[in-house]
Amino acid sequence: MIKVVLLSHTEFPERLVAAAAKNCYSASGVDTLYEDLTDEAASGFVDMLSQLGHESPIEHAVFTFGIEGVSRSLLAQLTRHRIASFSVKSQRYVGEKDFAYVIPPEIECIPEAKAIFIEEMRRDARAYETLREILTKSHAKTLVEGGMEESAAVKSAARQANEDARYVLPNACETKIVMTMNARSLKNFFRQRCCNRAQWEIRELAEMMFALAAQQAPALFRDAGPACVAGACPEGKMSCGKARQMRAKYTDRR
Repeated sequence: MIKVVLLSHTEFPERLVAAAAKNCYSASGVDTLYEDLTDEAASGFVDMLSQLGHESPIEHAVFTFGIEGVSRSLLAQLTRHRIASFSVKSQRYVGEKDFAYVIPPEIECIPEAKAIFIEEMRRDARAYETLREILTKSHAKTLVEGGMEESAAVKSAARQANEDARYVLPNACETKIVMTMNARSLKNFFRQRCCNRAQWEIRELAEMMFALAAQQAPALFRDAGPACVAGACPEGKMSCGKARQMRAKYTDRR
C-alpha cells in the first residue's frame, strides 16, 4: 500500500510566490516585498499568475515528500520528471532478503494470476539469496587472500555481492523515495499523472501528493490536477471521455 508524507514545504508558499510576482510587476524594493501581503492579497497574486500563464514565480515554492510502498517500476516513471530531486533506497547498500513487493490490482483480483505472481516473487527471492551467498563467499576469499581480516572481509564482500545479485530482483520490488519538487514541476506532474490514462500506480501516488500539496497551498494548486481540469483534454482520440467528471472530482477536492 502506498504511503505518502509531506515531509517539508516552503513556509507560507503562496506569500513567497506572491512576493516573487510582486517583484516582477511593481517598483517595490526587495526588502518591502512582503509589506501589505495578506493571505487574501497573496491568493490574488497567485490567481493572476495562473490567468497570465506566468509560472516562473511559483518555482520558488518547494515541497518534499516521503514515499514508500511503491515499486521500482513506478520509480522508472517518476524519475522521468527531471526537474526534481530524488533520494532512493539503495539496493547496493540495503539487502533485499524477503523483499516486499507490489501486486497490481488486476492480478490481485484473479486468484490464479495472483498465485503465479507470488510464486515468481518467491523464486526471485530464492535466486537473489543464492546469488548473494555465492558472491559473498567468492569476494570474501579474494579479500582474505589479499590480506584483509576475515570478519571485515565478509562484511565488505556481502555489500559487494548486493551489486550483482540485485539484477534478478523484479520491477515489483518495493522501494522508498524522498522526492522534492517545486510547485511548477508539481503542477506539471499532476497534469500528466492524475490523468485517467496514467498508469494506475503512479496515478494513485499523484492523487495522494495532490491532496497533501493542495491542503497546504490551496490557491497555488487551485487549477491543478489532470490537464482537463484547467482546459481541454490534450489526449485527442485517446481521451478517456470523462473530462466533465474529472473536473467535478477535482473541484470537490478543493
